[in-house]
Amino acid sequence: MNFVRVSLTFLLLSVTALPALAQDDTLSFATIERPPFSTTRGGVPSGFSLDLMKAIAAELDRSVEFKFYDSFPAMLSAVSVGIHDGGVANISITADRESQMDFSQPIFESGIGVLLPEDSGGNPIWQALLTRDFLTSVVIALGVLFGSGMLMWLFERRVQPYFDRPAREALFPSFWWALNVVVNGGFEERMPQSGLGRFFAIILVVSSLFVVSIFVATITSATTVAALRDNVESINDLEGRNVATVSGSTSANFLDARDINYLGYQSPNQIFEALEAGRVEAVVFDAPILAYYSSITTEPETRLMSRIYRRENYGIALPTGSVLKEEIDQALLRLREDGTYDELVQQWFGSQH
Repeated sequence: MNFVRVSLTFLLLSVTALPALAQDDTLSFATIERPPFSTTRGGVPSGFSLDLMKAIAAELDRSVEFKFYDSFPAMLSAVSVGIHDGGVANISITADRESQMDFSQPIFESGIGVLLPEDSGGNPIWQALLTRDFLTSVVIALGVLFGSGMLMWLFERRVQPYFDRPAREALFPSFWWALNVVVNGGFEERMPQSGLGRFFAIILVVSSLFVVSIFVATITSATTVAALRDNVESINDLEGRNVATVSGSTSANFLDARDINYLGYQSPNQIFEALEAGRVEAVVFDAPILAYYSSITTEPETRLMSRIYRRENYGIALPTGSVLKEEIDQALLRLREDGTYDELVQQWFGSQH
């Protein structure tokens, strides 16, 4: 009797456990939209990291499903509390994250890059000069010269033959006289004859020394700044630019450590939209993602700086103490050995990596 009761109990427990065992065959992984590492194509989760995770799951005779999150912190939080078996995307392995969860061995070597709009081919000097402030200064200067010339006409029209003409006819000759006084010191044969005219001419000549100096300095400063802003070759050249990155990312921490001001966005897509709208002049973020964007986007044309900063590795995030860690690491090693890993790299990055 006891034997029958034990057998029935064991059978009941086995039947009850079957759905759970079947359910455990499917791995649940958190992810986020980060092409080319994690995205969707035709409604199917895809990307280097997701395809690699599918291959790892196949090595473990398991299937895998992906849950897309709206933010990196939400994705990592869901993994750390055990809502999912793990998380995969472009997740950098850092000391802070390692203290909150486990990681597989690295799945991709990355680093922080700087993306800049490509020079459109225009003349940077003219681009610097054709600004509202500079053009306003030119208009004001021309107005002052016209006003000064007509004032001299008023003083000299009865005593100087050059100014002896009606006001309408004197507009350009008076302006020309004032311009030559400022630039060349005036005409010897057109020296003012009246007392007020001579006094005003002295003020105009002395003032012109300062005006010309300021004008030349303004042009020099504008063209120099334009040349420097178009010649960004290191992270230190970003000073004064509208720099953007993803808030809370390792790139943001990198910029904070260097005291570089930046605009924080919630996702790379938001940054790229701002870049295309002209609100952003430089993007600091994961180099592979920037390189992928630059390769598929023609407007605006962009270039990725050759130097990569703060080399880092991506890994598969797992809850602390996950029993999957060893299995995933072994599966990853097998995929590297049989060439599957290299095929995925070639598929998603070509010769870039």
